[in-house]
Amino acid sequence: MRVNQRTIWLRVFSLVCLLASATILQAADQPLTDFTTDEKDKTHWFDIQNLDVEGKGWTDTESFYDRLPKKAKGVVRPPVWSLSKHSAGMAVRFVTDATTIKARWTLTSASLAMNHMAATGVSGLDLYVKTESGKWRWLGVGRPAQQTTTATLVSGIIPGKREYMLYLPLYNGVKSVEIGIPESSQLWKAPARETGKDKPLVFWGTSITQGGCASRTGMVHTAILGRRLDRPVINLGFSGNGRMEPEVAKLIAELDASVFIMDCLPNVTADTVKKETVPLVKTLRAAHPETPILLVEDRTYTNAYLKPSSQERHRTSRAALKAGYEQLKKEGVKNLYYLEGDNLLGDDYEGTVDSSHPTDLGFFRQADAFEEALRPILEQQEQAQ
Repeated sequence: MRVNQRTIWLRVFSLVCLLASATILQAADQPLTDFTTDEKDKTHWFDIQNLDVEGKGWTDTESFYDRLPKKAKGVVRPPVWSLSKHSAGMAVRFVTDATTIKARWTLTSASLAMNHMAATGVSGLDLYVKTESGKWRWLGVGRPAQQTTTATLVSGIIPGKREYMLYLPLYNGVKSVEIGIPESSQLWKAPARETGKDKPLVFWGTSITQGGCASRTGMVHTAILGRRLDRPVINLGFSGNGRMEPEVAKLIAELDASVFIMDCLPNVTADTVKKETVPLVKTLRAAHPETPILLVEDRTYTNAYLKPSSQERHRTSRAALKAGYEQLKKEGVKNLYYLEGDNLLGDDYEGTVDSSHPTDLGFFRQADAFEEALRPILEQQEQAQ
């Protein structure tokens, strides 16, 4: 029996669609049954600890949502330890067929906002959905009203089984986070990431890396990059305390990263950069002989054009970082990369809240600059595998 070409293409197309949906369906075999029920509004509540929370570098933490292991207590400086209690960068992926998605979360601090950063970024939640094209798209925000908040993130959406990602607070910690769906719906773990895309991008940096001052928790550049590059992210930004310390470098060297991104210059001066750059890279390289390392210059203060002191700080700290980079390259250190700082926030001086901390516009531009540096590194990695 002859089969015409149109029939063949229809069969191929059907097979492709079937394979595309299999990614979600493979996670959908067994819906989660560990939930509590609110009989009043017929909602099933799922603790996200029973899902796969991304952004945790260590499992042996003092509290579940800590960013550093409990052994770091008393080893890193107290401000670093305190800031490691913030859930910056953590996110959870899940699959559900619900048309309404709620969240209930309890924060470690009753201080919901800062004088230059919205509560939705400091203490809120941020919901994204994966579209049919495989891209992530924003869907809803959890606005914190008090230390424990219950909120509807989205309702009345078109029925269908989809993958979602929920980002946790950037400048607050969480004691618990739950996802709520109607009792007529189900929730599943998200499918595992593709092999080769399961290793995280590991960022070490400052308040900017931590997320100051994104309006939503998914708008820090580290999160934007995670979505664009389809990688989990570990955010080790410590506000005012990204200081290239050997104690932190040794901890970071324990992580199995796809790329280490070192972005501490906004918190250190040239003397520290000169002292710590080479030892920092050598610490990482001793533990990971082949893993790419990206050294990042500080963003340019957006009012530096009229401030000689800021201009001098940029000049000297960048010169020290570049000197360390060139020394390491001469010594034969491979897979070492460099990102200059002048264009991280664009060239119109409109990308910050206070000359230093990005707005969402600044973070979007910063993500563009980082993506330009990171994508070729990751593509080269994939080709080598």
